[in-house]
Amino acid sequence: MKLILGVLIMSILSACTTSIKDYQNEKPALVLENYLNGKMTAHGLFMDRFGKVKKRFTVSLDTTWAGNVGTLKEDFDWSDGTKTQRVWTITKTGDGKYKGTAADVDGDAIGESAGNAFHWSYTMNLDVDGSIYKVSFDDWMYLVNDKILINKAVMSKFGIRLGEVLITFYKP
Repeated sequence: MKLILGVLIMSILSACTTSIKDYQNEKPALVLENYLNGKMTAHGLFMDRFGKVKKRFTVSLDTTWAGNVGTLKEDFDWSDGTKTQRVWTITKTGDGKYKGTAADVDGDAIGESAGNAFHWSYTMNLDVDGSIYKVSFDDWMYLVNDKILINKAVMSKFGIRLGEVLITFYKP
């Protein structure tokens, strides 16, 4: 009986899982190295697990590519007055496949694109009031048109949802 219940639960959970392949026919096609290229601005917010907005931010981005390797510089201005910076190194490893590193990312971020979507998973060493926490990010980006990209990242620890980040990128 326990085995049957376990199989049933796994079947239900796997049926609810989104796959990057679900977006392979969606347009416009998101080619990461084309969209994330040059200077742009994004606006976003962090919501806690209950949906309450805790912080808002503006981020200035500047990305350059040399072959299959991109350098993405993000300068964050937070609603509480703090400023932070993250510099990503993004490497295209195959058709629609990417990996990324940043100083506050534990190991490699692994990404894949299909159609208008990009899925990115990584663990970040997140500084909260001077303490560092390893937090998992499940990051989805969707190209709306040639100027707008919407990003939703769910943050969790030990499988428990901590909150989410919503970002709208605007390319001039």
